[in-house]
Amino acid sequence: MNHRGIAMVREYLEQDVFEALQNRLKFLFEEFDNIYVSFSGGKDSGLLLNLVMDYRKKYYPEKTLGVFHQDFEAQYTVTTEYVERTFERIKDEVEPYWVCLPMATRTALSSYEMYWYPWDDTKKDSWVRQMPQKEYVINLDNNPMTTYHYRMHQEDLAKQFGRWYQLSHGKKKTVCLLGIRADESLQRYSGFLNKKYGYKGECWISKHFKNVWCASPLYDWSTYDVWHANYLFDYDYNELYELYYKAGLKVSQMRVASPFNDYSKDALNLYRVIDPEIWVKLVGRVQGANFACIYSKSKAMGYRNITLPEGHTWKSYTMFLLDTLPVRLRNNYVKKFNTSIKFWHTTGGGLDENVIQELEEHGYNIRRNGVSNYTRSKKSRVVFVGKIPDDTDDIKSSKDIPSWKRMCYCILKNDHICRFMGFGMTRQQQKRVDIIRRKYKSIEEINYGV
Repeated sequence: MNHRGIAMVREYLEQDVFEALQNRLKFLFEEFDNIYVSFSGGKDSGLLLNLVMDYRKKYYPEKTLGVFHQDFEAQYTVTTEYVERTFERIKDEVEPYWVCLPMATRTALSSYEMYWYPWDDTKKDSWVRQMPQKEYVINLDNNPMTTYHYRMHQEDLAKQFGRWYQLSHGKKKTVCLLGIRADESLQRYSGFLNKKYGYKGECWISKHFKNVWCASPLYDWSTYDVWHANYLFDYDYNELYELYYKAGLKVSQMRVASPFNDYSKDALNLYRVIDPEIWVKLVGRVQGANFACIYSKSKAMGYRNITLPEGHTWKSYTMFLLDTLPVRLRNNYVKKFNTSIKFWHTTGGGLDENVIQELEEHGYNIRRNGVSNYTRSKKSRVVFVGKIPDDTDDIKSSKDIPSWKRMCYCILKNDHICRFMGFGMTRQQQKRVDIIRRKYKSIEEINYGV
């Protein structure tokens, strides 16, 4: 196992990842008064929990350790069994918190709902599973979290648990340990890469609130490292990964997450195979689950193959679809579309030279606007002059150029975040953008319908 310090260039040190982890845990246990582990039931957080407990037992046996599990209600039975098995094994050695509170969780399955609400107290009859009956389970009937707000967003709930944990443990310096690794995705890699102001210069520790921090001590571990450690120390793990393996999934596809989000919907069909009883309940829990299962990999959801209804342009069809949506969801799309249109009219996106040449050969009204700072090869920024194209199907070298078809596809795909159009903002970034927009109200927004 090689320790890889992640910076602009990957740096290999004379230290393996386990030794590096021991040094990081020593740093955490010395620096922070309160420590708790966020345990999802996945391979990374499960390994981290076991490693932290072993370290605590060996070096800091008197140190209190909390364990936080945020339960999303809809999950595989084997995941629930693993979480319960783990809590029962460690409940006398830690402060256990199994949180089953109503929270807003994004869904990519429905054209009418941006969120669904695990443990919604108004829909108990349709819960995917019954509320766990353990003394350490937190729900609406026994909730001690003074920082919780009814149906708050899932990310806010996780953060506010840390704030409550700090307040209820003497208001001392607190850190939450996460099993997040950089090689899981480019987004996570960038998260560590761009943290200029980590705790005492450590990029893997970030601040949430005053005296509340979040640390990812496994950030430079590979998937191989994780499974090698589980084997080496004979740790218990979620058997879902074995079922995934038997089902032929790639390692990158093996995620323990809500089945309704953007990353999991392509694997919805596995529920029908692996856990049919849960699958039946999933269908009735969130609108669109069955459709996404059937069509997520078919041409019905493919960009190049979607067809335009007779009598419509892609712009008019987009407007028609927007008019059929609830106001909140429609406004979400309109805001994204206006931002994209304004971007391609004023700033422009970085495109390869062959794409620019093809656009020019097909008569698109474009102009160069300097060089993009967001591409490694310093691509030319291209601005579209005049109206945004209805479609760009005649451009074969790329689909990452603006068109009304691309916007329409986001609606048809229930892509509320508009990832297909290049959006990838976190909620925190979006909040900052909203604050800036309110501050500079004089900036003219592109009107809906232009």
